[in-house]
Amino acid sequence: MQTLEAINNRASLKARLSAREVEQGKILKILDAARLAPSARNMQPWRFIVVRGKEQVETLVSRAFSEGNQVAKDAPIIIVACANPNDDIVRDGKEYYLHDVGMAVENLLLAATELGLATHPMTGVNEDELKRILCIPPEIRFVIATPLAYPVTDSYDEATQERLSERTRKNLDELVYHNEWGKSF
Repeated sequence: MQTLEAINNRASLKARLSAREVEQGKILKILDAARLAPSARNMQPWRFIVVRGKEQVETLVSRAFSEGNQVAKDAPIIIVACANPNDDIVRDGKEYYLHDVGMAVENLLLAATELGLATHPMTGVNEDELKRILCIPPEIRFVIATPLAYPVTDSYDEATQERLSERTRKNLDELVYHNEWGKSF
């Protein structure tokens, strides 16, 4: 699969997760893709916690995740992305660690898509409870989490077919301007 194909085929599938174990080699490829993301001044502020095992995943999700994310309990893995805001730059009030972690997570999501694995970015958590369960130090901030699983269907394409048929995106002319704000590209 090529990059543009992965971008076009990626869909959030938290409600269609299989409990089937994900191979260590695939997990490492996905994490390595995240590691290769660009970051401000190459600070690489992201840190990932791979929560694995039925009991560990169920405990984390049931205690720390919002009601809408409880379906992630079915996943064999939850990847939690965190960062120390002090390990990155702040310029003009912008905390770059959020941007940097976002780019790393997008690499992770696209790598998972290419490998036929389902993901779903989730931010609805009780950060204090998540930090307590995962022994995360106080200065570290939770940014985003995703389940990592095989889809319940036979193939990733089959699992995403319905989601992709329902996907809506704004037209480029609503999002892109030429030379100045509001001027049609």
